[in-house]
Amino acid sequence: MDRTTPAGSPPAVDHSAHPHRWLLLSVLALAQLMVVLDGTIVNIALPDAQLDLGMSDGDRTWVVTIYALAFGSLLLLGGRIADYWGRKRTFMVGMFGFALASALGGFASSTEMLLAARGLQGAFAALLAPASLAILTITFPSGKDRIKAFAVYGAIGGGGAAIGLLLGGVLTQYASWTWCLLVNVPIAVVAMAAGLPLIRESKAHGNTRYDLPGAILVVAGLASLVYGFAQAENGWARVETIGFLAAGAVVLAAFVFVESKVSNPLLPLRVLANRVRGGAFLISALTGAALLGGILFLVFYFQIVLGYSPLKSGLASLPMTLAITAGAGVLSKFLPRTGVRLPMTVGPVVGAVGLFWLSFITVEGNYALEVLPGLILLGFGLAMIFVPLQNVALAGIDEHDAGVASAAVSATQQIGGSIGTALFTAIYTAAMTAYLSSNEVLPGAQAGALVSGYSSAFMWAGAAILLAAPIGFFMIRPAKEDLLKVPAVAHAG
Repeated sequence: MDRTTPAGSPPAVDHSAHPHRWLLLSVLALAQLMVVLDGTIVNIALPDAQLDLGMSDGDRTWVVTIYALAFGSLLLLGGRIADYWGRKRTFMVGMFGFALASALGGFASSTEMLLAARGLQGAFAALLAPASLAILTITFPSGKDRIKAFAVYGAIGGGGAAIGLLLGGVLTQYASWTWCLLVNVPIAVVAMAAGLPLIRESKAHGNTRYDLPGAILVVAGLASLVYGFAQAENGWARVETIGFLAAGAVVLAAFVFVESKVSNPLLPLRVLANRVRGGAFLISALTGAALLGGILFLVFYFQIVLGYSPLKSGLASLPMTLAITAGAGVLSKFLPRTGVRLPMTVGPVVGAVGLFWLSFITVEGNYALEVLPGLILLGFGLAMIFVPLQNVALAGIDEHDAGVASAAVSATQQIGGSIGTALFTAIYTAAMTAYLSSNEVLPGAQAGALVSGYSSAFMWAGAAILLAAPIGFFMIRPAKEDLLKVPAVAHAG
């Protein structure tokens, strides 16, 4: 457990008496929803955006990947900025910047402009997300209210991706694909206006110097790794693929070495050393890969193979959201009695079965038999993972590390998603190429090749999330007092 308080810290102040903490939770939930759904809201719009801007298939994938990559690789720095600069201040700047980047993307007139806007969205989300989660942690410092608050926040984290698909469908069909980005502007204005009087400023004290070498190394290492996986769609044995993957591994190893030596690490290794927390981070990465990487191909299946409209595609994805919401509601009531180990072991298994089910899709596409059961199972599985995940990852954390630990939860999910998107795209391309080489003279071979590629992506996504089950069983064993109570955080302001 992380109980050591840094030297020079002022007396802690109890935030549990916030008179409007549930109203504040709704503001934080709105911010979380905006950040999470932006990882998928453009998925529905991608076919229209591709035609409008003349994007290649590779650029189409990068619209999704660059957001997750910028978000995930900068989150650790964003967490430290929230800790040191002030969580309220960081929240407000992140929200304002996210709205500006969204407006830039909404008015994009070229592929380069859209990609730049998506990267900026990810960068400002890296400020917003850890500040939001750290504020939640200190607003609900103990007791059953904390479990309920994290259940709501976790459910939004799991359901936001599916909500993005539905909202993206509505906006693309009845307005324009650009509104999938512009919609963030009014949401941000409401969240900022409501949050300004509600959020109390808080920050870490003591050693608050930034670890710039660590920040540079982790961004470079993750970018190289993701780009290497993206190059794999052109062949695993290519020099570019092997070179970028190897370089990414070397640079990330250098990052770990630097973090073990500097006095003010970007990611203190003590945050990872806790077995329970380390297990939660691994589960988060695997789940992010399966969710963000796998669901992208479901959208393409609906629109390209089955010919669904953007709205129908969003509605077809809705059962997963409903399953997550229903599962989160039930689980939040029983979680204090069942503990977190059981759902975090069973959830990955249920989610994997759902993705394996989706791998049996056909060109004809019987939605009720081939898709619906898989979405419902995946939704229930994700609920069992996301509801306890953030609570487990932050249990027993010292106030000095609250922001960076919060950032690590989101970072692992986003990096997992960016790697998953790149990796499953390579798997999809290989499966499609293999199918065409064997069936290119047959009628409907192109549609069959697409379905073969999507099926392979779902199968591997299911395998990825299934790996989280033994991690949940063997590593997720937190002490009960750590789940019900965290140290109070110093109040500044």
